[in-house]
This record gives sequence, C-alpha cells and structure tokens, in this order.
Amino acid sequence: MQKLEILSVNISEKKGIVKTPVEQITINEKGIAGDAHAGVWHRQVSLLAKESIDRAELKANTKFPPGTFAENLTTRGVELAKTSILDRFVNDEVELEVTQIGKKCHSQCAIGQQIGDCIMPAEGIFCRTIKGGTVKEGTQFQYISRIFKVKIVVLSDRASAGIYEDKSGKLIDKLSREWFEAKNMKAEIETVIIPDEKDQLTQVITDSFNKNYDIVFTTGSTGIGERDIAPETIAPLLDKQITGIMELVRVKYGMKNPNAVLSRSLAGTKDKTLLFALPGNPKAVNEYLIEIFSVLFHSLLMLWGINGH
Repeated sequence: MQKLEILSVNISEKKGIVKTPVEQITINEKGIAGDAHAGVWHRQVSLLAKESIDRAELKANTKFPPGTFAENLTTRGVELAKTSILDRFVNDEVELEVTQIGKKCHSQCAIGQQIGDCIMPAEGIFCRTIKGGTVKEGTQFQYISRIFKVKIVVLSDRASAGIYEDKSGKLIDKLSREWFEAKNMKAEIETVIIPDEKDQLTQVITDSFNKNYDIVFTTGSTGIGERDIAPETIAPLLDKQITGIMELVRVKYGMKNPNAVLSRSLAGTKDKTLLFALPGNPKAVNEYLIEIFSVLFHSLLMLWGINGH
C-alpha cells in the first residue's frame, strides 16, 4: 500500500491565487478552516504532488515554492494525477476522498498570469472530507484505491445448461474492462449464468444490492417471449428507474432495425448501485453499451453526490 507524505500545508483567503504555507491546518466537514475553498461542495481540499512540481520546475528552469499552484496540500509519494474518483487518503485521524482529477483554470487566474503555466488543472486533484482532524508537514496517509465491483448476470436457459456458449456476458466483461482502464479506474468483474427463472434472478440481483456492487449488468430475457422475465422481475427491486438511456437506444437503433423497439431493457438504481438490463444479442449489447458508457462516469458521480458539472 502506497504512502502519501505531506510536505507543506497551504491556505489562502481568496480563490485563484497563490496559497501561503502555514504550520498546520484543521480539516473539518467543510474542508480546511480559514481557506477560501472550504464549503459544502466536493472540492474542499486541493492536492498537488511534488513529483508534478519537479517536472514543472525542470521545464521552466525555476523553483516553485509550496502553494504556488494554489494547492492546499503539497505531497510526495503518490502520482496524484493517476488516482481516481472515490480513492481515499487515510490515517488514524483524517480521511479524504478523491472527487475530481484536474480542473478548468480560472480565466483570470492570478497564478497563470504570474508564472505563465499552471499545472494544477492537469495534475492537481480535489478531495472532500470524510473525517476531519489536524494535518501538518510530515503527516502521512495510506493511499487506498477504490475498486469498483461489477456483476454481470447472463440470463439464458441454453447457456446455463451448457448447450450454448455465452457471448454477451463475455462482451460486457471485455468492454467494461476497457472502459475502466481508459478512465484509470480499477474494477473487479464477476459473471454468473442462470436460466430465465424469476426466483433465481431475484436472488442474484438482491444479493448484488446487499453486497454493494457498484454496477450490475444483466443480459437476456428482455424480449416479449414467454420466458422473458427480466424487466418485470428487476423493476420492483429498484429505487429509481433511468428511462432516458434505454429510450434513446431503442429510438436511435430502431430507426435502422425496427426489431430494436421490441426490447424491454431498463436501467435504474438501488441505493448506490447502478443496474442495466440489456438484451441478449451481442450486437444489441454493443449498441447499448456505447450509449451507457457515454454517461456512466457522470452517473457514478451523481450517485456519490459529486457535482461533475
């Protein structure tokens, strides 16, 4: 497990300006006491790695004191730009959760005007307080990567009996891994194959919710045949339905293939879990995932109360 060391703690009374190093800071539920970025929002504490600053110094052939890029915490030991949302920095007293990687620079940012090139928008990160306390030079944190849990449920009488090779579940697995890798996010993905049976599906979905899976994909059993039971089984288990994404797919791809509008696929949430019930055809699965992955990151932000706008 990687350790993060604090090299300097820095604050300012205004946003968008260089921060001043201080002896220590107090982190509370709103962020850092006395700092301009404190408040009830997701960017309470900003961090920038000394590793990033070293590269900027080499490029600019000059030295940048702590706080130059408006970071609250100047750190060493973890390449912060390679972290991901919901990763955490934890010690016995303080716990911080990553909510944003990089940012858009202020148009009138005093830092950019002063040094010409601010690295905070590209390599800085932002956190919110999970547990508050005191932080100062020399404070250390354990870096804990967030591992997203994904369950894939293949509904198929033939595949569950070994008569038919599952293709859609494997496709969801492959494309999901590629999506998480592209986002620099870690994931554990598990697949289960069951017949088109209501009781078994109910048990698997309920168990996934109870075990706090982040995303559940089902594939198959969304048509209008006698054995198609996914939508009516899953819908009562959800807190909210997300109708727009499935309506978009049916209309978009139904314009070329009218059979697509017969799909009863659905999406929704249960607590902090996202669920997407997809058709069983691999081509249709690919089409649905194109649209789902375009909004998946923002969906995760919304579920975890992070304003990604």
